[in-house]
Amino acid sequence: MVGAVGVWSAVQVELLEDARAQVVRLDTGQACTVEKASLPAGVREGDVVVDGRLEPQRTALRMREVARKRALLGVPVPPGLDL
Repeated sequence: MVGAVGVWSAVQVELLEDARAQVVRLDTGQACTVEKASLPAGVREGDVVVDGRLEPQRTALRMREVARKRALLGVPVPPGLDL
C-alpha cells in the first residue's frame, strides 16, 4: 500500500471515515491518515492490511492478543459482590 508516508508492509485500520482512514503501522506503531480508497474494498476497523490485501489470520491474531491483554488487566470480582 502506498500512502502519505511511503510503502507499508503491514498496517492495522483504526478508524474509518467517509473519505479517509487512520491506520497504524505494525512495525513502528506510527499512526497516520490515508485515503480510504487506498485500502482494499470491504475493510473494517481493526482489520490488518498487508501489501494492500486484507489478512484475516493476522486480524484474528491481533484480536486474540488484545483480548488476552485486556483479561490480564481486568480485576476479578469477589464472589457475592454484585456490580
